[in-house]
Amino acid sequence: MSLRLRLSLTLGAAFALIWALAAAWMLSDLRNQMMFSLDQRLVASARMVAGLLEQMPPLPSKGEGTHLRTEHVSIPGGMACQVSSLRGEILARSHGTPDQTLEAEKLGFHDQMIDGAPWRSFTLARGDLRITTADRQIEREALNMSVLLAASVPVGVALLGCLCLLWLGIGQGLAPLNRMRDALMRRNADSLEPLQIHPLPSELRPLLETQNQLFQRIGKTIERERRLTGDAAHELRSPLTAIKTHLQVARMTEGVARDQSLARAEEGADRLHRTLEQLLLLARVEGSLSFDDGVQCNAEQVARLAIQDAASGEPRRIKLHVPAELSDAPVQMPAVLSIAALRNLLDNALRHTPDDTDVELRLEMIGQRVRFQVRDHGPGIAADDIQHLTQRFWRNGQSTGCGLGLAIVQAIVQRCGCGLHFDSRADGLRVELTMPVQATAV
Repeated sequence: MSLRLRLSLTLGAAFALIWALAAAWMLSDLRNQMMFSLDQRLVASARMVAGLLEQMPPLPSKGEGTHLRTEHVSIPGGMACQVSSLRGEILARSHGTPDQTLEAEKLGFHDQMIDGAPWRSFTLARGDLRITTADRQIEREALNMSVLLAASVPVGVALLGCLCLLWLGIGQGLAPLNRMRDALMRRNADSLEPLQIHPLPSELRPLLETQNQLFQRIGKTIERERRLTGDAAHELRSPLTAIKTHLQVARMTEGVARDQSLARAEEGADRLHRTLEQLLLLARVEGSLSFDDGVQCNAEQVARLAIQDAASGEPRRIKLHVPAELSDAPVQMPAVLSIAALRNLLDNALRHTPDDTDVELRLEMIGQRVRFQVRDHGPGIAADDIQHLTQRFWRNGQSTGCGLGLAIVQAIVQRCGCGLHFDSRADGLRVELTMPVQATAV
């Protein structure tokens, strides 16, 4: 069902219901007013006949055959009039009065059946006389139906006209949405330029802005992936070329030269393997894959596992400082990501620290977060280059890595709500990584 049809049905049904209730109220009030007017006509006719009788000669006491002329007493057509005594003798009646005597014992209004038909009567006492006026209920209902029909036709026509205008108005109001739909249908599949639709109602501007922001994010994502593909191809080409060259040299040489070529080819293969592992980890972190394997580690366990992975057989090069007040609560993030982030920071620190110098790792509790401070004793980095540290494949002239370690750390920080801060000094680079810790029950 289209939005236009749904809105038209919903609003039309509500509109018709309100109009029907208003019409029913109006017609009910109109019927009551009409019946009141007809009753007042009976009262006025009875009083008029009473006034005329006072001016006429006295009626004979035996007036069973006496008839009043309608034109003499000005009784409206369709009405009956009867004059009787207190003893119930009929002294006079109009020509329209039925053969059956009208009941005149009760004063005021009275509904009665005469000759098998319902009548509405009014009896007025004036001296020794009782004047009774009456009209047929069927004539009242016919008159009431004519008036109701005359009043209902304009209401029905107006309702149909309003529904038609409502249909046209909703279609006109949804025209900007149709323009947006047509603009999207005309676009190419690879077009990511912002939509430009004018004029546009204020209610649809947030939708257009959100759509354009989506196009912008998609464009940035595609551009980032293209750049990653190009950089990865370039980075993988270098170790592959080196491996191929060393294997060719090993094929053409003997002895020590061959062993050296094979060893360098193996180093190139290890570098290629590490680069591929980093690329896969980066893709998983930036994607929607889950790392929650149910394993939980506290801050000290994360630090020791990261040292074990990063030291590569040289754990003595990393000095761990654990305070006594360190919480045993587990880190509030997947263990594999917390270990990977800290391991990459330690790898980067070991790579820029001389072999005879240690790397320091300090742990500190700050509220419900734990801070890992990694300090190396390398040459540091220029202040202008700090902003490039977390870019993919960025390296300064002294780095021997693949340029993905800190980019992975930044991706983990953004995914898990951590914090990352760099502080370069003359005696080395300090990196602070903060992670949330699960709240402990008091």
